[in-house]
Amino acid sequence: MSTRAATPPVRRSRLRRLGLALLAAVLPTLAALLVAAPPAQAATLTEIRDFGANPSNLGMHLYVPDTVQDEPPVLVAVHYCTGSGPAFYSGTQFASLADQYGFVVIYPSATREGQCFDVSSPQALTRNGGSDPVGIRSMISYVETHHNADPDRIFVTGASSGAMMTNVLLGNYPDVFQAGAAFMGVPFGCFATTDGSGWNSQCANGQISRTPQEWGDIARAAYPGYTGPRPRMQLWHGTQDAILHHNNLGEEIKQWTNVLGVSQTPALTDSPQPNWTRTRYGNAGEQAPVEAISISGMGHDLPGSGMAERAIAFFGLDEPTGNPGPDPDPDPAACAVTATTNAWNTGLTAEITVSNTGDTALDDWRLTFSLPAGQAITAGWNAHYSAESGAVTATGVAHNATIPPGGSVTLGYQASHGGTPAAPTGFALNGTACA
Repeated sequence: MSTRAATPPVRRSRLRRLGLALLAAVLPTLAALLVAAPPAQAATLTEIRDFGANPSNLGMHLYVPDTVQDEPPVLVAVHYCTGSGPAFYSGTQFASLADQYGFVVIYPSATREGQCFDVSSPQALTRNGGSDPVGIRSMISYVETHHNADPDRIFVTGASSGAMMTNVLLGNYPDVFQAGAAFMGVPFGCFATTDGSGWNSQCANGQISRTPQEWGDIARAAYPGYTGPRPRMQLWHGTQDAILHHNNLGEEIKQWTNVLGVSQTPALTDSPQPNWTRTRYGNAGEQAPVEAISISGMGHDLPGSGMAERAIAFFGLDEPTGNPGPDPDPDPAACAVTATTNAWNTGLTAEITVSNTGDTALDDWRLTFSLPAGQAITAGWNAHYSAESGAVTATGVAHNATIPPGGSVTLGYQASHGGTPAAPTGFALNGTACA
């Protein structure tokens, strides 16, 4: 049990207002998701007691499908403020996806007032420092021991307070998790407080901005001296989030690109669904080191339709044990790209040939790629270009808008450069990475 002092009336009032605001934000989507809940099945959600060290008295529920993989992967699914593990189980698709793909799901429950997870105390932001992260780590150890889970395939996802905890767990335990997916969260350490409060208004309002190095150092300080591999991160945020400002998405991108040692220039920028802007960092593949999805017009919400499947695909858990599930990113075609440059002291020309190596024609093709730092397009031909530098999207013009099977198109541009005349990188055609 927690030994912290009783919560002062002012803080209780603030937490109560926070809880009501969060509840109002998530209830409409929760109700819609409950209407579309998966059909009844033999496997059930089970409460687990006495699972190990648990300094903050968290609750634990476990979902084990009827059919699981040998040495199954584990997904930790962390709820929002005012929620619970059973509510997150009922209101999201992770259990039904576990049925399809044979992984195990842990649903922690916060038990303090407001049912928010501790992502602000010094104990929570230090590896094995105490508080909620230690209890969640114990839950994972329990499942590894009692269900023969694969310790090399442990993942975490969460919404709101659970998304903040996703960031915290990846910072505290980089040797435990392979990847995380945070729906509407904040960077590791952004919510840190020194007055005992669990709420940081500056962070919530998007008023804290740091350099990538500063954010990276904060995350690395949770486990000093660790030099092993770091987990990949997928980040989601709505532009109209009134609870945790959309600015936090950019700060999370800074943090995790720095922690993972990849460029902040996207290797891929596309729109897999209307109003979505997806950027990938480090490479353009479906399991890039960092992936961010900004959703225009979306508020503070639970994972909506299609989002849980994309998180599972990012984790690499979408290998069916029975009937195959939906493919969140169907490949429109296979492709290959060659790119050459011809440079002089301050400028260059580039020629890009895009080949359709698939079996179907590509109509209204869209090629994304990244220009090296310091380059800027000044003119182009055989394509429309969306940007002059950084992440660029080229789309076909009237005479080459379709690439037939086995066919190719050639496009080009002229650009200035600041001493780096290299060819572009990170090519993807209609969202599919090209050879």
